[in-house]
Amino acid sequence: MPTFVSQNVNRRNVHIFLFGMALLLAGSSAFGQAKYKPKNLGKFDSKQYHFGFLLGFNTADYYIKRKTDIDSQDSLLSVNGLNQNGFNLGIIASWNITKNISLRFQPTLSFEDRVLQYVFYAGPDSTNLFDKRVESTNIDFPINFKFRTDRINNFAAYALTGVRFRLDMQSEKDVKNAVADDILVKAERNDFAVEFGGGFDFFLTYFKFGIDLRMAVGVPNLLVPENTQFSNPLESLRSRTFMVTLTFEG
Repeated sequence: MPTFVSQNVNRRNVHIFLFGMALLLAGSSAFGQAKYKPKNLGKFDSKQYHFGFLLGFNTADYYIKRKTDIDSQDSLLSVNGLNQNGFNLGIIASWNITKNISLRFQPTLSFEDRVLQYVFYAGPDSTNLFDKRVESTNIDFPINFKFRTDRINNFAAYALTGVRFRLDMQSEKDVKNAVADDILVKAERNDFAVEFGGGFDFFLTYFKFGIDLRMAVGVPNLLVPENTQFSNPLESLRSRTFMVTLTFEG
């Protein structure tokens, strides 16, 4: 049963992301039918470089893979990732390759929390529950290609894809583990992720406002292997983050 819970949580995240993308596409179609309006920031697309800042909100968890050998599982019944909320702050540097394609560098400070919930067998009709929190304060270096439609009045839609390098300044990989409730599940300090998403640009009077939905999927295994009841049953942990990002560019 707990395995099904984990699968349902993962499916729910994907469904939320796909639903958000569907709303973005639906909004694009609706705005595309709008009547003509005078253009704001008429010279914006003629600039080769422009800058700005971003604010974002995230929800983060792990792709969890357990070992297949029975000996390492001990009395573990299940381990599931619980979504936790965080936020991002960053700056934007954009190079317009063409009016529809730009290369964007967005160094960001992000705060992310993840919780691993373990359920152990403790006897007939009895279990022990442990929540292991993995806190992260990351310096992110995302590099994205942005593919934007032509402007429709003061509106445009876009898709983006790219990679994200990150350094966890709060990593506890070198902390010595204690016993019982104080045992840590440790994650590596460096991560690399592939990200993709889409959103809208709104050309306002004095600046361009954007909103997008992104998903970042980690590539490397972040688990620091240790011989504890929490780390030993795991084969790998890979990061996964959903982000809603607000951009302000001049």
